[in-house]
Amino acid sequence: MTRSRVDAPATGPVPSARPASAGEAPRPYRPGELALSAEEMRAAGRHAVDLVVQRLCTVADGPPHAVAGPAELAALLDEPLPEEGGDLTGLLDRLARDVLPLGIRFDHPRCFAFVPTTGNYPAVLADLLSTAHLSVPGAWLVGSGPTRVELTALNWLKELLGLPGHWGGLFVSGGSVANLTALAAARDHHLAGDLAGARLYCSTQAHPSVARAAHLLGLGRDQLTALEPDAGQRLDPRALAARIDADRTAGLRPFAVVATVGTTGTGAVDPVTDLARLCRRHGLWLHVDGAHGAAYAVSERGHHLRDALGHADSLTFDPHKWLFQPYETGCVLVRDPELLRATFRMARHHLDTGYLHPAEARHDEVNLDDLGPQQSRGLRALKVWLSLKTFGAAAFRRAVDHGLHLSDHAAARITAHPDLDLTSPPGLGILTFRCRPPGCPVDPAAADRLQRSVSDAVRATGQALLLTTRVHGRTVLRMCTINPATTTADIDAALGLVVRAGRAMTTVPDEA
Repeated sequence: MTRSRVDAPATGPVPSARPASAGEAPRPYRPGELALSAEEMRAAGRHAVDLVVQRLCTVADGPPHAVAGPAELAALLDEPLPEEGGDLTGLLDRLARDVLPLGIRFDHPRCFAFVPTTGNYPAVLADLLSTAHLSVPGAWLVGSGPTRVELTALNWLKELLGLPGHWGGLFVSGGSVANLTALAAARDHHLAGDLAGARLYCSTQAHPSVARAAHLLGLGRDQLTALEPDAGQRLDPRALAARIDADRTAGLRPFAVVATVGTTGTGAVDPVTDLARLCRRHGLWLHVDGAHGAAYAVSERGHHLRDALGHADSLTFDPHKWLFQPYETGCVLVRDPELLRATFRMARHHLDTGYLHPAEARHDEVNLDDLGPQQSRGLRALKVWLSLKTFGAAAFRRAVDHGLHLSDHAAARITAHPDLDLTSPPGLGILTFRCRPPGCPVDPAAADRLQRSVSDAVRATGQALLLTTRVHGRTVLRMCTINPATTTADIDAALGLVVRAGRAMTTVPDEA
């Protein structure tokens, strides 16, 4: 094995500190401050692993959501700067007991809110190892091994999604930064620094990060055109074409379209192939925000989506959603990686210092910090690499299929129940419905309030978590069913809670 430019010492057994004699304080593993002894590190590490395993094995034992008030948390955590240190093991216990459980437990089998993630144990260990090694897949000189891991993991994601091998990209924190990164490349490629009259298009069902990206890229709010969706909550190519034609006639400069694969509200999929054809005709960049829904292409049922994704110029994909990774694990992929490099390469942004010149890539080396906004980057890719190596791609495909099966089951139960009304079909593991018990108010505003009250009542039971959204201007209940640990019995139990809450609020005897 050859080493590039910098020789590293040969690896060998990890040295252990000399055991402390009786009455002698344990010696740290290195001189100076900020170090513990090997014995202390092992003891705290074993305890931390025990806490992790206990949490993973008991996640379904408590409620899917726990919250404390601001005053209570301030009393718990608002304290003076600690001038002297404390016991690490005890601090770990305090965090695991009093702090970290307060929030949504996204991996709880009855958590149906937002887009729940489950994480996995190999990914936990990946973060531990990469953090201990201070791994930075930025410049090849800084982290050649971590960079190669990221490139390999990117290749695996492209294979899972059916994308051509010439596509490239990098891991980012999540969909927001992925959308920003891709649209920055689109801006530079099509507008060449002149934003006057520029227009970016999406539907009103697009994620708010699209509007935020437009703002950060220097576009005014009037330069983002959000079109009303069709009856299926999708971006309508005909309406888009008409708006592009009108804008061009008015002397404006359309440059990019954002299509969504898996809207957050209903899981709707914009007609990517039709939009790609429209963008090619008009010379526009097509960005696909598939933060959640691109994973559908991993499944047998979603195999047809692969061709559509391949028509895009760029793609957002969040493995920390439907690929069951912990946060932060987002990804941006582009048809032509050189367009990312044209926007972000470090040499373009050098000022008058040569500080970073020694880290410039040579020959076939790859500097991933030339492809995105971050220079100091954590090794997010190792989570994906280690979990795919541990479980295999087939297990992830089955897990995606399981989520689709659960949403189909939920839709069938809702359709069959007289107290429930399906308001959008199951789309990529997401569906919406309304609680409509006997005595349900006829007034639309009152009926909307009932949905919010039912959501609050179900959450108050501590047995399930369903939140609300709006579809066609009406408040509805929403379920996202992608947790591989969720069963059809969990779905049935959650729907039963909804029915009982609705009947209790309309004073109808419980017959659920």
